[in-house]
Parts: sequence; C-alpha cells; structure tokens
Amino acid sequence: MKRGLADRAADWLAKLGAAGLLAMTAVVGWQVFGRYVLDSSPSWSEQTAMLLMIWYVFLAAAAGVWERFHIRIELLEQVMSPAHRRLLRIVIHVLIFFFGLVFCFYGTLLVWDVREHVIPSLGISRGWAYAVIPFAGLVMAIFSLGRIRVRLAEGKAR
Repeated sequence: MKRGLADRAADWLAKLGAAGLLAMTAVVGWQVFGRYVLDSSPSWSEQTAMLLMIWYVFLAAAAGVWERFHIRIELLEQVMSPAHRRLLRIVIHVLIFFFGLVFCFYGTLLVWDVREHVIPSLGISRGWAYAVIPFAGLVMAIFSLGRIRVRLAEGKAR
C-alpha cells in the first residue's frame, strides 16, 4: 500500500519523538551517574532533559493525531450506529483542529514572550524550548483536517 505524505510525516514525527525520549534518558542517566559516581552532577543536564521532554511530547502528540494512537474511550462509539460513529469522529477532529490552532497561536505568543530569556545552564533562548508548540499545533490542525477528509470520504463511499 502506498503511504501518503501525512503517513510519512507522522512516522517521522513519531521517530523524532522516540529519539528525543532516548536522548532524554541518556541525559538523565548521565546526570545520575555524575551525581552518584562522580559526585558532580553536570549543570546542563536538568534543563536539557526538560527541553527534550517538551519537544518529544509535542512531536509525538502531533503524530498521534494522524496515527490515532491517543487514548480514547470507545464505549460510546461501540453503541452508536456506523453513521453516528463517523459523525462523532468528525466532531472530535473538528475539536482537535481548533485545539491545534490554539496551540499554534498561543504557542507563538509564548515563544515571543520568552525569546529574550536565556536558559542559564544552556546559554540559549527559552524560546527554543517552546518553539515546538506552535509547530505541533499547526501539524495537529493539518492532520485533523486530513482525518476529517478521510471520514467524509467514508460517507461518500457508501
């Protein structure tokens, strides 16, 4: 089966998220080793781990909109007719679309507001920590529109 652009983009986002999780685990491991074995914890490790966590969570969350691996309760869906289930899923993606736009808008404001703040242990703008939020919000909105399109096409196929 041919994979579309959204499939490949979501796959890359999930892989970047997984790489961020691995990198954060290595940084925290180094911090623990430094603290308990070397008796000197690296000053940069805590803020680096936090930055990586923000990035991998938002990248994975964006991928999850397309890949549909977010937690959901399917009990309501199971008692609905297929047409109502399809409508419910469209409404859910409309909500996700708007939440994505909120992330995009307010994430951009957050990055702008903290752009001059420096993370002391890293020497970079605090804005870099949050730059993923508007990006992920935009991707969530785009993926939601794609899912809505898929659901609408399901209705036309019947």
